[in-house]
Amino acid sequence: MMFKHLSYFSVILSALRVANAAPAATLSTNPRGGSGLVGYSPTNTISNENTETISYQFAPGQTQDADIGAYLDFSAVANPQPIRGELGGTDPGPRNLNYAKINPDKLAPPGTDSGATINAQWPLGLSSVKLGKDHAGWSRQENIQVMPAATQMAGVDMRLEAGGYRELHWHVAAEWSIVLNGSCRIQGVNDDGQTFIDDVGKGDVWFFPPGIPHSIQALDDGVEFMLVFDDGHFSEDNTFLASEIFAHNPKEVLSKNLGVPVSAFQTLPSPNLFIFPGTPAPKDIEQQNVTGSAGTVPKAVSYSYHFSEQPAEELEGGSVKIVDPLSFPIAKDFSAALVTVKPGGLREIHWHPTSDEWTFFIQGQGRATLFTPPSDATTFDFMAGDVGYFPKSNSHYVENTGNEDLVFLEVLQADHFSDVSLAQWVGSTSKQIVQDTLKLSNETLSQLSTEKKTVVL
Repeated sequence: MMFKHLSYFSVILSALRVANAAPAATLSTNPRGGSGLVGYSPTNTISNENTETISYQFAPGQTQDADIGAYLDFSAVANPQPIRGELGGTDPGPRNLNYAKINPDKLAPPGTDSGATINAQWPLGLSSVKLGKDHAGWSRQENIQVMPAATQMAGVDMRLEAGGYRELHWHVAAEWSIVLNGSCRIQGVNDDGQTFIDDVGKGDVWFFPPGIPHSIQALDDGVEFMLVFDDGHFSEDNTFLASEIFAHNPKEVLSKNLGVPVSAFQTLPSPNLFIFPGTPAPKDIEQQNVTGSAGTVPKAVSYSYHFSEQPAEELEGGSVKIVDPLSFPIAKDFSAALVTVKPGGLREIHWHPTSDEWTFFIQGQGRATLFTPPSDATTFDFMAGDVGYFPKSNSHYVENTGNEDLVFLEVLQADHFSDVSLAQWVGSTSKQIVQDTLKLSNETLSQLSTEKKTVVL
């Protein structure tokens, strides 16, 4: 029996040796390679893959001189290539063709682009969405974390479903906002104890100074709005929230402060409600119009401005309307223009002498070239939902490259909205000086205008 057991174990051991030895051949290759692969060797072999047989087509205008810089529509081009005029070459990949098609001026920039400016573009679709409670809404933001050069302003795109609240709160930064769609009720109390309440709809604007507590509730249609803050470092995560104040003060102190028993605070919610569902606002706004001995915020410094009711100035290539402290006094240093550019039109080459420009694209698609002295120039392609940023006195234009109206918002930190027009400057300067400088013909000089066009076609 003992020998039988030994024989049995011998068979098992033999099988284990075979099993362990079986993969040895497959494990013998060193995944790190070896010194024999370094440098020249007559035994080296190379791939014979031909990268010169790529199948592609040109977009209209792509073979023109690169300095003409026509917009290249790659939307229907199967395999767009980084070529413009005599510049560039083919790209066999790997790459993401979707980026190439929506950013043609990155793939095949105009020959007039040079060097590297700041990154003046951020698609909010790449911002992480912060989700509210119980399907009440969401928000997403742009600040220096994603646009390091955008130091003067930051933006938050926020959606509230019907009845949804942006919790009672305040900020260290000033808050300027425009309603993108839907409607909401806004409420606040200033440092004199004066109260404010109003309903605002698509196209209307509100402003709350730093430290002024306020709340926002969507009405029956729900609402989406764009918030702009006067600090590029702003983050919505650093907002002062009512639920956090109550959660982080002793209940005994709250009791003394509010003149109610400690038991009143047994049902406080978890802190940081942020966005949450609530009781629908009553139709009659007067039911929520609470007024103390200080009265209401005077109309002259009201926190809302019904921008939607202001007519736009109709121009050759579109329209423009402006809201700034001259018409909306409480919004100190916030000046904005809502610009519409028709297909093929152009928001003329200009710059803002006193402020950076924070831009939000609301509808359509367009492109802009940012010029930074002495010779840096970058062309960016923008779509609805993108943020643009153009530093003070850096020239730029916005061209409509789509088939529908392009609508965008220009926001400045300035006590009134202003810009300098390239065309007006050249047209208002002595023709001899311009001719000596730019070598333009007399015929060209005779066509220049002394008037600012703003939007041209």
